[in-house]
Amino acid sequence: MKFTFQQVDVFSSLPLRGNPLAVVVGADALTDSEMAAFANWTNLSETTFLLHPRAANADYRVRIFTPSQELSFAGHPTLGSCHVWLAAGGKAHGSEIIQECEAGVIRIRRDRDRLSFAAPDLRRTGPVEPETLARIVRGLHLTPDAIVDANWVDNGPGWLAVLLRSRDEVLALRPDFAVLTGLRVGIVAPWIQTKDGREADFEVRAFTAAGFEDPVTGSLNAGLAQWLIGSGIAPSTYVASQGTVLGRAGRIHVEQLGHETWIGGNVVTCIEGSAIL
Repeated sequence: MKFTFQQVDVFSSLPLRGNPLAVVVGADALTDSEMAAFANWTNLSETTFLLHPRAANADYRVRIFTPSQELSFAGHPTLGSCHVWLAAGGKAHGSEIIQECEAGVIRIRRDRDRLSFAAPDLRRTGPVEPETLARIVRGLHLTPDAIVDANWVDNGPGWLAVLLRSRDEVLALRPDFAVLTGLRVGIVAPWIQTKDGREADFEVRAFTAAGFEDPVTGSLNAGLAQWLIGSGIAPSTYVASQGTVLGRAGRIHVEQLGHETWIGGNVVTCIEGSAIL
């Protein structure tokens, strides 16, 4: 079977500077095992499949696969899938685009070239347990006093977050994934404008449970935003930088509107054609 296919770069307006995503359009005829096999073959952090919606209020449905498992929700696949759905001629029924995924329905809005999703509620929050924090200290080669604060920010994938004092400390980290295995650890610290510039307000890194660093991570930034804004560490509107160590220049635009937190970014198409599966 032949399917329309795109590979896009998310959280960047320039190709090759964000987080890549493979998207298969009109994939309703594929089985679970066929989707999983294709995602394993692309070997990207995520591959998505666009399907007809089941929820009455949804515009489309998406299934999200890593090379080894299916995810109920993920951030950069949400924005990248929406970009491809629009490019394939998708038309929203209302003023917002409604995406259905295994976690439920996600609201997406479009502001010129930027897409934003409404951050889902946190499934787990609160302080990180001392034994887990001690493991993170070992795995990141930190001293305990280097950590300003730590919190669970899990909206599905299982993220926890650690706050450091400076961007330099974040960029200097060289994780020991053997120690961190099974944990999804997000690291964040503020930019110092007099030294780091004014292009962003926070630096973020994401160390996955599978043992690699994710370039730019929507789900982590969604959880981070709810924690940082809710605790008064961050203002209601800010920009996060991610992927610097990997040679990327991801930019995540965060905005709190009322009780909702929106996570936005640009998406650019890098590859388009057909996938034969």
